[in-house]
Amino acid sequence: MGQNRAKAKEAEVIDENLRRVYEDMLDEKVPDRFLDLIARLKASETADSESGDR
Repeated sequence: MGQNRAKAKEAEVIDENLRRVYEDMLDEKVPDRFLDLIARLKASETADSESGDR
């Protein structure tokens, strides 16, 4: 029974660490190069749909 309790505690620690990492990632700013790439893709997509290339 002690082994089950140890495994449960280990799982709890892992869960907490994963939550912490996930929350930290949500707070990170998206790099400018990705924002620029997204803007270019959207502009290209808009230009394609307006010209009827699709």
